[in-house]
Amino acid sequence: MSTQTILFDINETILDLSVLKPKFETYFGDESHMNTWFSILLHSSTVCLVTDTASDFKSLALAALKTLAGRLHKTISDEGYNDILGTFANLPAHNDIEPALKLLKKAGFKLAALSNSSSELLNSQLSFAGLQDYFDDIISVEQANTFKPSKVAYQFALKQMRIEPQQARLVATHDWDTHGALASGLKAAYIDRTGAPYNTHYLVPDIVAGIMIEIAQQIIVKERR
Repeated sequence: MSTQTILFDINETILDLSVLKPKFETYFGDESHMNTWFSILLHSSTVCLVTDTASDFKSLALAALKTLAGRLHKTISDEGYNDILGTFANLPAHNDIEPALKLLKKAGFKLAALSNSSSELLNSQLSFAGLQDYFDDIISVEQANTFKPSKVAYQFALKQMRIEPQQARLVATHDWDTHGALASGLKAAYIDRTGAPYNTHYLVPDIVAGIMIEIAQQIIVKERR
């Protein structure tokens, strides 16, 4: 096999964020505001990246909640914010995840978790979801003071695992993430969990599917050629 390691994005790709929706219904009046919050969070992390501004995902997540509350003219207590963010550590895995991880492990691949979340949160998330033992490496890019999709983030992960870019493939449900991996010399696979069109300005991976087991099957077929 040329690709020996499969890296997985965690939030939304592996873990189901929909359990956060009742929190947004309670505090913001509409569960759909969860998607707006997550977009604000990703936007702010990108701004920090391109302006070399020191930050961390947890504080950015809180700042994004406060921005959203301000836009919606909502008053939320510190306890309310903590209630929302605390749920982030207790997200279930999507139903298609564990069978796919088992299939890839059986086929001989090494698996790694790669996230913008802190190491503490990332380990808590995987432990709660019962997936920690599937991963040979659990990597937070915050350790390198960066965020995906910076090339530094993917290069940091490769250095941690002591592998070359061509030996790794990232699996993600965010097109900006798969684009970032491809731009850094890795392979990628895109799992379409939303039905939104893939950004036409981004590099497109050679593996695309709607469920994770199909992603795993395609990886095994391609890497055994």
